[in-house]
Amino acid sequence: MSQLKPSTRSAPSAQPHLARSLSNRHIQLIAIGGAIGTGLFMGSGKTISLAGPSVIFVYMIIGFMLFFVMRAMGELLLSNLEYKSFSDFAGDLLGPWAGFFTSWTYWLCWIVTAIAELIAIALYTSFWWPDLPLWIPALVAVLVLLGFNLTSVKAFGETEFWFALIKIVAIVTLIVVGLVMVFTQFQSPGGSPARFSNLWNDGGMFPTGPMGFIAGFQLSVFAFLGVELVGTTAAEAQNPQKNLPKAINSIPIRIMLFYVLALIVIMAVTPWREVTADVSPFVAMFSLAGLGAAAAVINFVVLTSATSSANSGLYSTSRMLFGLSAEGTAPGRFHRLSRHKVPANALLFSCMFLLVSAVLLYANPSILAVFTVVTTMSSVLFIFVWAIIVVSYIVYRKRRPALHAASKFKMPGGVFMCYFLLAFFVFLIWALTQKTDTLQALLVTPVWFIGLATVWFIIRRRPELAAHHELHRANVEADRASALAFRR
Repeated sequence: MSQLKPSTRSAPSAQPHLARSLSNRHIQLIAIGGAIGTGLFMGSGKTISLAGPSVIFVYMIIGFMLFFVMRAMGELLLSNLEYKSFSDFAGDLLGPWAGFFTSWTYWLCWIVTAIAELIAIALYTSFWWPDLPLWIPALVAVLVLLGFNLTSVKAFGETEFWFALIKIVAIVTLIVVGLVMVFTQFQSPGGSPARFSNLWNDGGMFPTGPMGFIAGFQLSVFAFLGVELVGTTAAEAQNPQKNLPKAINSIPIRIMLFYVLALIVIMAVTPWREVTADVSPFVAMFSLAGLGAAAAVINFVVLTSATSSANSGLYSTSRMLFGLSAEGTAPGRFHRLSRHKVPANALLFSCMFLLVSAVLLYANPSILAVFTVVTTMSSVLFIFVWAIIVVSYIVYRKRRPALHAASKFKMPGGVFMCYFLLAFFVFLIWALTQKTDTLQALLVTPVWFIGLATVWFIIRRRPELAAHHELHRANVEADRASALAFRR
């Protein structure tokens, strides 16, 4: 039957295979690492100052919505184990153009994010070595991450496991310390005792009004970039039918623990008006608790968080190039695997772009302002990728009802929830237009899609891509016939 394998894939025996070396603990911690961004440690102070206690609801709403995106992705990936990532099912269900647009857009998302994180790594390193030129730690970070990723996919999994574990320990420690301060009625320097009523006794839960609440979405969405990363591990996961559902189903618990509970504790100890926008609330909390080494400890945690993000970026971009090469929309050399079963050429190509961070820091150490806008552009592109996942699910439900009926990991809410998610993404885009710097990035983003459309228009007439188009049309017809037969 046509729906048993992607229309854009040739026979499995003809293709080199990635190694399934990522165990359950790797998948779980990669998913957690993707859900905990550097923005939680460094950017939550600004978010609290803009939205007040309502930021709790902002994180809950975004986390709730993205959980359904991940469930849609999970059902699609498990409906066909030949899918290596979400770009595969996008190409299979929506057409070769969707695989091309999704893969290259996701590649750009992580390249931009990883470059920004490498610049952050350089700045965090300067905490200990202030006289060290900023380009040196960025260059060293690229080479170290390349070494980890070239060794084996298991080495990537181990690295990400420990990076994520450091973030988890930091957040759990903050929650425990904060709760002790609340229950012992700790008195802040401003004279306010630590208590949960600090959340609502200064203007209520929405003290900055509706626009302050919306401003929270502008910043908070950045912290969730990479939550879909677990979807790029499908081809290298051991027992994906068991491990992917476990990782995806734990997302709500992670959001409640690592985002919501941490923010509740922070604002219970320090009233939201006393939270400084440009200071990490984590550093402030540990400092209030009398932990003198707080700045150094949190600096180390944020350093590992940024390194984790860059590590994830290098991994995911190389896998996207691997898939694009199989489709004929990227050079064939990217599809070659090393003896360690990793796409070494694709890794080296992505590293060439990551080295831009070292070049920029060498040329101009004050380049960071540009990256605020560029990283915002990355978040807009991530929203596009999430939307493609949702649209793919809608088409899947229409074309392949038999696979949905047989699925053991059905998406809750089904097609209705998909349309609700798309409306939410429109709201997020609108929210990004309400701030000058995010609006600028939003206006730049179409340039990327115009460029992609131009390239696609040129290459789509290649014989192999024309064959993919014909195969896709044939599969659509076959799926339609199968769907009609199933519904009778």
